[in-house]
Amino acid sequence: MTLYHFGNCVALVYVPYYMTYKYSGLSEYGAFWKCIQAGGIYIFTQLCKMLVLATFFPDALSGEDQFSVVAEFLRCSVDLVDLLGLAFVLSKIPGKGHSKLITAGLGWATAEVILSRGLMLWVGARGAEFSWIYIQRCLESNILLVQHLTTATLLWLFSRHDLEKKFVPLVIALLIAISFRGVWLEGTLQALSAGPWFGLSLKALVTAAIGFVTLHVYSGLAQSIGL
Repeated sequence: MTLYHFGNCVALVYVPYYMTYKYSGLSEYGAFWKCIQAGGIYIFTQLCKMLVLATFFPDALSGEDQFSVVAEFLRCSVDLVDLLGLAFVLSKIPGKGHSKLITAGLGWATAEVILSRGLMLWVGARGAEFSWIYIQRCLESNILLVQHLTTATLLWLFSRHDLEKKFVPLVIALLIAISFRGVWLEGTLQALSAGPWFGLSLKALVTAAIGFVTLHVYSGLAQSIGL
């Protein structure tokens, strides 16, 4: 039973990533090693973030369960380094269009899910007792995949000089909203005393809404420049 539960969790986490790679056409572009490189840059970025947090904001790493706006704000401020790392990944991937964005976002998200979920599933999901928390974490990893693809698209849109000026403030606002979602979204969930399933549903709804707006802006630009 425990092995069956572990297999379900692994499939729930990694199958959507594999399906994204397979059916987005990346395999036809030979983008596998580009995804690996994006994952390597993700690891380097996380090491830099850990050094910055441990050096300048040690209280933010205290690991307290109680939500703190100040501590979360400090973490999210350091998370802006992720935007720089993802922008660097985008600059190093040749080509244009959706393949470039999916390669960067998928490689980044895959590295994160392996490092943040792999050990947890191996140690926890193989335990003697069934727990819904692992199913919730697996579903959250799929939400993070959409979030990283959205972030990569927003960064690409921000770097475009042919983006209509009326969309620039919107793109900046969405990037800030994604970067500091730990403050306003987690703060909202704490204020509502929301349960884990409601919190997961709200995160999925917010991520889908931001992704839909981003897709609308991207499709308009792609159509105008002939991508």
